[in-house]
Amino acid sequence: MIEDVCWILTDGKMGMVAQARGLAEAVGLPIVEKTLRGGFPWRFLPASLWPPGVMGLSPRSDSLTPPWPRLTISCGRHGVGPALEVKRRSGGRTTAVHIQHPRTRPSRFDLVVAAAHDRLSGPNVEVTAGSVHRVTRARLDEEAGIWADRLSAIPHPRIAVLIGGNNGIYQLGKPETHAIAEALDRLAKETGGGLMVTPSRRTGDENTAILREVLSGSGRIVWDLTGENPYFGFLGSAGAVIATGDSVNMVSEAVATGKPVHILDLPHNGKAAKFERFHKAMRDAGATRPFQGKLETWQVPEVDDTARAAARVRSILGL
Repeated sequence: MIEDVCWILTDGKMGMVAQARGLAEAVGLPIVEKTLRGGFPWRFLPASLWPPGVMGLSPRSDSLTPPWPRLTISCGRHGVGPALEVKRRSGGRTTAVHIQHPRTRPSRFDLVVAAAHDRLSGPNVEVTAGSVHRVTRARLDEEAGIWADRLSAIPHPRIAVLIGGNNGIYQLGKPETHAIAEALDRLAKETGGGLMVTPSRRTGDENTAILREVLSGSGRIVWDLTGENPYFGFLGSAGAVIATGDSVNMVSEAVATGKPVHILDLPHNGKAAKFERFHKAMRDAGATRPFQGKLETWQVPEVDDTARAAARVRSILGL
């Protein structure tokens, strides 16, 4: 039996979930999120080495049992093996879509959605400029309306600031955070503009405290990661965006707003080649510019990879 739903298959990390949910929302089927935990020894082996019949899940994972879904959208390496096994057990009736390089033959999936910096190609590969995501004009407008009263004291130009953090390649320590906060403080004073700053969980408590201390005062808001998430509200209300360059997802979401996006460079460990390819492509396309202490304005190109990828999925499904 096939149920007319889409299973999202990820390890539960927000970056993976956001990509899978963004594509699934654009496709339009009802969504069921499944958080996967790999079992021994399968979590240590690439899915290309898994024999047929192995689901590869630990007891701590959400169950994958019939009725099988019409569509799976997996993201990240932990979703590869289970997605392929669901497709096999459904007799091929489940359409399997994977986001990111699956590290196995793309032809095993009905479609692979991979960013250009992954350097993957093939007849069933949809190449995107960056990550697929949940940013749409409708969502931005709705969230801007929801946050309008709470942001009424933020002056124009309103600047959304997206701060990431350490990720094994990039480093955001106290010195970098102080430098960023001071540059933002100068920018706000010079422009008379307002700052809407959203740290991430990777930013860390100490760095978030630095941001809140340096950027205290009227016309600024630094989210403390409690209560309702203002992320889409900030993006929808901003006239420009400043983002650290440690997250392809975050920059892709910023670019999708259609507003000028300025990138804050962070020190890295020399293993940032994939990120550097992505950032070069964004600069070459005119979607971003390096942050050099001031706001710049330019004609931003439309980048709508998510809608294009979703259209291809819908075509495969016959929707």
